[in-house]
Amino acid sequence: MTDSENVTPDPERRTPSETLYVRNLDESIKIPLLKESLDAVFSPYGNILDIVAHGNIRMRGQAFVVFDDVESASEALDEVQGFELFDKPMVIQFAKTKSDVTVKQEGEEAFEEHKKLRLEAKERRKAEEEAAAKKRKRAGGAIAGRPAKRVAGPPDELLPPNKILFLQNLPDDIAADRLTEAFEKFPGFFEVRLVPGRKGIGFVEYETDENAVVAKEGTVGITFSDKKAKITFARK
Repeated sequence: MTDSENVTPDPERRTPSETLYVRNLDESIKIPLLKESLDAVFSPYGNILDIVAHGNIRMRGQAFVVFDDVESASEALDEVQGFELFDKPMVIQFAKTKSDVTVKQEGEEAFEEHKKLRLEAKERRKAEEEAAAKKRKRAGGAIAGRPAKRVAGPPDELLPPNKILFLQNLPDDIAADRLTEAFEKFPGFFEVRLVPGRKGIGFVEYETDENAVVAKEGTVGITFSDKKAKITFARK
């Protein structure tokens, strides 16, 4: 049994919605068969509008099941939680955001606003990461020959747990796929993010702080192209 198979549901139950986020799925199953199997498992609980699953690295082992009402999704979550599909217990949560198909039912205007907000959130997150990277660079160097002003708070090594890990001392040419390969084996993996224009650093996000703690402890001493990576919790 692998680490991912020991995953337990996030104790913090999200706001109920029509869409369920399903993870810990068998990555070796072809997408058409996976969708058919999920439909067979979840359809007894209500009308399913869509099942979203992809074979790319970021989405492997995950899927979204979209019902046409919250009540059906809630019942399915409670009843199917932990059900073994292809010998792996599914971990199910309400999705953080509404699915496209759900928003489309609210009208074209609502869907366009949904896409706009999603793009804005993505750009905002990118800007925040770039700003944080610049701040770290200033804190670690000197300006005009004088030591940079010390940033308030504990050093990186003593930061409290955070669901986002900050990676430093990475090879300049490292690809996101290589980092994903190293970190996706830990429970709750969400995504890897590199910072455009900043070499040698990156972020790995998990579903919970606890997931990130497990990943951080499990990658102590990890190297990429003979460079030992420095892994700390990102500052909140």
